[in-house]
Amino acid sequence: MATDRARPAQDAGEREMLTGWLEHHRGILIWKCEDLTAEQLRRRAVPPSTLSLLGLVRHMAEVERAWFRQVFLGEDVPDLYVTSADEDADFNDVDQADPAEAFNAFEQECTASRQVVAQAPSLDVLSQQASERTGQPWSLRWIVTHMIEEYARHNGHADLLRERVDGTTGYY
Repeated sequence: MATDRARPAQDAGEREMLTGWLEHHRGILIWKCEDLTAEQLRRRAVPPSTLSLLGLVRHMAEVERAWFRQVFLGEDVPDLYVTSADEDADFNDVDQADPAEAFNAFEQECTASRQVVAQAPSLDVLSQQASERTGQPWSLRWIVTHMIEEYARHNGHADLLRERVDGTTGYY
């Protein structure tokens, strides 16, 4: 499976640039997981960390849902993996997790997020949910930028995890 990791055009407009970088980082996460077995995807970083590639995919599906559907649209949809008993269940509960289900959930949430961004009249549109800390809503621009940052940080983790699994390195 060849994952599209194309960077956005260097002279793209703001929306195309931001969504292009978001797609680029989504692709990198999937690329880091390609051709691995379920056991390899579940392999933890180092104790006591519960970080794994499968956990990262589950986490990013959760984050996509949270920011675009729950926060921005204000949809009353349940969390995918996180529970009141375990806020890190996306990472903690991977020992028996089905990788196909996780990748399917990830793709479904990315598809929903793409639709949210595409249907918004501008990046200035504000979220339905406000910050608990400031009481202020977020702009779609802030959310997309935050998602790029979230993927970039976790793709650094994915680089190290993949190298630990089979020695594969590389970013592009």
